[in-house]
Amino acid sequence: MSAGAIGNAFAAARRAGRAACAALAVAITLAAGGGAAIAAESAVILMYHRFGEDRYPSTNVTIAQFEAQIDHLVDGGYSVLPVPDILAALGEGRPLPDRTVGITVDDATRSTFEVAWPRLAEAGFPFSVFVSTDPVDEGHAGIMSWDELRRLVAAGVTIGNHSAAHRYMWQGDDDANRADLLRARRRLAEELGVDAALFAYPFGEWNAALRALAAELGFTAAFGQHSGVVAAHSDMLTLPRFALNENYGAIDRFRLIVDTLPLGARSVTPDDPIMTENPPTVSFTIEPPLPRREALACYASGGVAATLAHEEDGRVRIRFDRPFPPGRARLNCTAPAEAGRWRWFGLQLVAPRDS
Repeated sequence: MSAGAIGNAFAAARRAGRAACAALAVAITLAAGGGAAIAAESAVILMYHRFGEDRYPSTNVTIAQFEAQIDHLVDGGYSVLPVPDILAALGEGRPLPDRTVGITVDDATRSTFEVAWPRLAEAGFPFSVFVSTDPVDEGHAGIMSWDELRRLVAAGVTIGNHSAAHRYMWQGDDDANRADLLRARRRLAEELGVDAALFAYPFGEWNAALRALAAELGFTAAFGQHSGVVAAHSDMLTLPRFALNENYGAIDRFRLIVDTLPLGARSVTPDDPIMTENPPTVSFTIEPPLPRREALACYASGGVAATLAHEEDGRVRIRFDRPFPPGRARLNCTAPAEAGRWRWFGLQLVAPRDS
């Protein structure tokens, strides 16, 4: 079956419902003999915030950008599946269709309801919304109401926990963070009747203590805002997503990211992204297939230059030429893969103000 035919089949299955998507994925994989050309152990998860809200370019995609992105997914043979189904398949060792994509939206903005939902529904694409409950309770302008969220739930949209207050949670203590997450869980259950098993860290920022709290509270998965591909070997409580906004929403970049594959970075250090020294030293190993040494490239944000060293112990070590400015910092490492695709690993670090 050609890629285009597979894409058309999945579009029809999406319209028929989630079970039809899962059944079609299994059927296609079996028909292909489980071959690597069609079965995959990874997926690209996209992250949005706002749609057509030009006042917020850093978190907004234009309507034209969003429609072009949907068109590419519809026409390009991609399998847009519910995020919980993607994570379940990876966790259980079941193959996914090649070029599987999941769609998430943070903050429950009203443009998600008014702009994104109708277009995603028309395409037959499932998606997940991560809700911070205090702004909904307080009736913040530009945020969905509980009635609007109930309509999404009735339509099959997955609801995730995005905390209650949407603060920089790594700066808080465990007791305050636990109370916040439990309050959000309670409000989502009371208003929407859902037990939100997915969590997205506010601002994509977390530390080891907050990750441990997410595990303690029983979240099946938690997402940051660092770029990269979700794979079978990923830490399910620090999952990457590709962020889309006006500056990073052009169709050429979109085509590139939805085709990416995991780099296979393992045993990443530092294991806590909040910097205790600035600049830090980052290191990891890469599971096969290994890229050519000269093909691996890493890029840092904030005008900081990254230098790679391939050590005798098999680890890649990355050093930086200067401290990062205070706030969020990003590292992205890529290597070319087959058929013009790219392997990708991303890391979000945070330089505290006093580092």
